[in-house]
Amino acid sequence: MLFNRKKKKIGLARHRARLGYAFISPFIIGFIFFMIKPLYQSLSMSLSNVDVTTRGFALHWNNYANYIKAFTIDPEFNRLLLTSIATMFYRSLATIVFSFFVALLLNQKFRGRTLVRSIFFLCVILSSGVLVGLEFGNALLAQLKATIEEQGNSNTITEVLEKILVSNTMGVNSVSSRLFKRIFEIIDSIYDVAMASGIQIIIFLSGLQNISPSMYEAADMEGCTSWERLWKITVPMVSPLMLVCWVYTIIDFFTKTDNAVMRKINDVMIGQLNYGFSSALAWIYFVVVMALIGLSSLIISKVVYNYD
Repeated sequence: MLFNRKKKKIGLARHRARLGYAFISPFIIGFIFFMIKPLYQSLSMSLSNVDVTTRGFALHWNNYANYIKAFTIDPEFNRLLLTSIATMFYRSLATIVFSFFVALLLNQKFRGRTLVRSIFFLCVILSSGVLVGLEFGNALLAQLKATIEEQGNSNTITEVLEKILVSNTMGVNSVSSRLFKRIFEIIDSIYDVAMASGIQIIIFLSGLQNISPSMYEAADMEGCTSWERLWKITVPMVSPLMLVCWVYTIIDFFTKTDNAVMRKINDVMIGQLNYGFSSALAWIYFVVVMALIGLSSLIISKVVYNYD
């Protein structure tokens, strides 16, 4: 009997694994046919001096000179990379927290819930490639944004509160001062956080809807408060989705067109036509991003509640 249960469980796991591979098979096929060759060419360029000729690209092996230049000679790449990593950490954390609590609100029963969900899903549409390009490349929108910023130079309540808190903690505790600065940076960038949270809201909302109501009914019978229900039932049950949202948020942040490192790579490649050096910068950036994803996934997976 026990053997049959184990066999059934293994069979179900294999069935789920096959469904998962079937689901991602279009990506695997596309990666094999369309991505492996460009990746190999890019890696070859990063290890060479690239000359553009009438017959195409001529590669000359330079013995890792591009990587040495990126870390020891280039005046701004290291600074931009470290700044992007620091910004990614607190911006992604703010996005996850914002998405989770918005999903909690949208999961409640109230009138107009479908309309409100549609409004938050607009973040996905507005953050698509075409509209982001219009936002950053349209002269009219750029002029409108500059006008709004010019008209809004007067001190707001947020700015005054920031000056008071930072000035009062500057001489007492530098850690508290930096913490307040980070908090107000997140407040100032709430538009970017909301624009980047559309997919995460949908993922969290789907996880919340899959929680069995009987668990909350049992908690109510035991006299649990709403706060206890949140941390004892809701958070553990959606914790696997937090790992998914965290990985997605990191990748989304690092691949945005307005990212400083991405702009640096594009400027070197398009503006200077230095394909070898730009390829080296891109590969360093790629390795750093993958290392951060792997490290953060390892840490988060230790606290994820796995259930069958």
